[in-house]
Formats: sequence, C-alpha cells, structure tokens
Amino acid sequence: MARPLIISDCDEVLLHMIAPFRDWLGETQGVTFTMNGNDFSRSMHYGDGSAVPGPEMWRLLGAFFDTEMHRQSPIAGAIEGMTELAQDADVVILTNLEDHRQEARTRQLADHGLNIRVFTNQGPKGPAIRAILDEYRPSRAVFIDDIAQHHGSAFEVTPDIARLHLCGEPLLAPHITCAFTQGHAHARIDDWASALPWLKARLHGDTND
Repeated sequence: MARPLIISDCDEVLLHMIAPFRDWLGETQGVTFTMNGNDFSRSMHYGDGSAVPGPEMWRLLGAFFDTEMHRQSPIAGAIEGMTELAQDADVVILTNLEDHRQEARTRQLADHGLNIRVFTNQGPKGPAIRAILDEYRPSRAVFIDDIAQHHGSAFEVTPDIARLHLCGEPLLAPHITCAFTQGHAHARIDDWASALPWLKARLHGDTND
C-alpha cells in the first residue's frame, strides 16, 4: 500500500538561510543586507549606499551556497518534525538550487540528521511536484514551502496536493506574500510546533477541508 508523502523545501523551512547569508555578506563582502518589503533584489547595498546589481547579487548568492552552507542552522523543531513525519510517510526535499549542488545539499541535511532524498529544481515548482507524485504515487501528499509563487505553481499544476506555507525565518516571514491569503495554500503556519499537528492530520486524512 502506498505511503503518504511530504515534499518540503529546505531554506527557511528546515534551515535558516537569509540570516547566515546576511552575516556572510557583511563580514566578507562589504555588503549590507536588509529586507525592505518582499523584494529580495533590493535588499543588498554596498557601503556607499548603492544597490548591488542583479548579476552580482545572484553571483553572491551562488557563492554562498558553494562555500558557506556550513553556516546554515536548523529552524527550531524542523529536524525533529521531519524525523517524526518520516515514521509514517515518505519525505523528500524539493529545493531551488542548481543541479550541481544536489550532493552538497544532501550531505548538509545528513549532517543535521536527515538522511533524505533531495530533488533540485529551477523556476516554478509545480512541474517538479507533478514528476515526484508520478514517481511515488502516494496515498496522499503535502507540499511545504516558504515562497508564495511556488504554492501558486503547485495550485495550478497539482491542485489535489495539500499545501502548507511555512517560513521559519523571522527576518523574512513578515515581508513575504502569503500564499494562504492568496488562496494557493491551505494554511500559513510559521513554526514547527504548530505545523507538525497540522501536517500529521493531513497525512492521515484527519481533516474535512
């Protein structure tokens, strides 16, 4: 009999990313990172106040993932929550990193106690979710992500999957678009202590919505 399936993002769901990225930028790159609204592209500035241009911003983000992933620490309750969920469900990661970073992400999560399959993706996640569902054919499934546009993509491509918008990073959570208020997620819960009962209920079908 098919098991339930959790498809989860990693950064800001399982591991902090913005905070260590901000610290690394300030310590080594002479760049200040401050979230103003939900526009990531306008958050980075040099010491003279000028904005870091788009190509350089993405280069710095890539450099962080190439050399600084050891700075990332777990979101409170995330590792324990995923470990508990894995007792009764298959659990996989769907992360928007380039494919050549798949092994590094897998090792990173293993170092934090999660020996788990990692799928990499670029762009909207709906098609990737569809492919994972086609492979696993679960009895039911839940998608967890911190970015509203990925919930929108999942809503369009895989409308039958349950969707939880979870952002465990306090620096980011107040600024991002909410997928729940947009109608693309079934709930918005930003802490694992509250999210875990919701997820278990969804996996076991103990819900009417």
